[in-house]
Amino acid sequence: MPQTEEFGEELSDFVRRVAELKAARSVPADELPAVLDAALFELEHAVRELWPQEGRRAAGSGAGTSRSASADRQEQQLLRAVFQRLPLPVALVDRESVVRRLNFAATTFTGVRTGYATGRPLTGFLAHADRAAFRSQVAAVARGEGDRGLTIHLQQNPQASIRTTLTGLRPGSERHTTVLVLLHPDGDGSLVPGQSVRRSVSVPDLAETTRHTALMDLVDLMARELLGAPAGDPAEPLRRAARVLHGRFADWVIADRGAARPVRAAVLGADEAAVADIAAQDPAASPLVVEAARGGSPALLVRPEDPGALGDDASGAPVLVRADVTSVLCVPLVPAPGEPVQGVLTLFRSAGRPAFSMAEAQALDVMSRHIALAMRR
Repeated sequence: MPQTEEFGEELSDFVRRVAELKAARSVPADELPAVLDAALFELEHAVRELWPQEGRRAAGSGAGTSRSASADRQEQQLLRAVFQRLPLPVALVDRESVVRRLNFAATTFTGVRTGYATGRPLTGFLAHADRAAFRSQVAAVARGEGDRGLTIHLQQNPQASIRTTLTGLRPGSERHTTVLVLLHPDGDGSLVPGQSVRRSVSVPDLAETTRHTALMDLVDLMARELLGAPAGDPAEPLRRAARVLHGRFADWVIADRGAARPVRAAVLGADEAAVADIAAQDPAASPLVVEAARGGSPALLVRPEDPGALGDDASGAPVLVRADVTSVLCVPLVPAPGEPVQGVLTLFRSAGRPAFSMAEAQALDVMSRHIALAMRR
């Protein structure tokens, strides 16, 4: 600090002397050589003394900045490690409830992989009745209205109550408030220190294991069908995929090929007249299909409120009403992130059949990439 102050004083004196030399230009011509000598002396002083001092000062400042940046990076790495190893299930979401980070305990608690959850709304993993309340409370915390808490239910296990605590955080590199979500079983309000989060979640029962096995069988059957499809015909893998999914996985399957101008490739359902009318529909008139084709993001709707989400069929009736839809899964066919959309699969389940679960949506997401690769061969 003293060296910095000395340099500042010396630089101020130099600037003042230069100003005096500039004012001396009006002296008589016979006195100008003395002024010129003084100017040359000041330039020599700047080159010999001031410039090296500035270089050393800048280097010292840069080293300090570098050390500070290095310390910040180490601290961030430490905080990430603490977050991931925290024995309590926690998630970081933005003001729209979109997952930013999910720690190891939370993946075990929810049964959802971090890579799948990141970038998707956390409300998608909740029971339908809890989504609006959870989204509203997250938004309130993000606005700075204080911490909140509420009871929710996961879609995969709606019988179990889960207590959530929401608190706002403002990381140094973030422009907006991030919301920290703590999950724990509803009861005494907290997890006992040292209690294993894995043990707090019930061991998968026979019904869950059976559903998982059925999904794996479906993925295996889909792979065999796609590997047997002839190359050079993008529509054939799409038709084969629709046949595999129809009945086993969904009551209705609509397959559209292309993205800029989708073309309906297949429609499979229970009602022949409805199948014909939906097959005659222009996919561009289906908002959900258009959004999936353009944005490349899957959509899962349970008891959709908007009857026009998939447009009207050729008879003029809303598709969701005509097919008696209770659950919709609309998935773009993308070979890999960042690549063009090859098509869109839209699946319906009708009344009397359970809604699509997040595990089923994840399985279809995997199959959609395989279908897209087969179409591109």
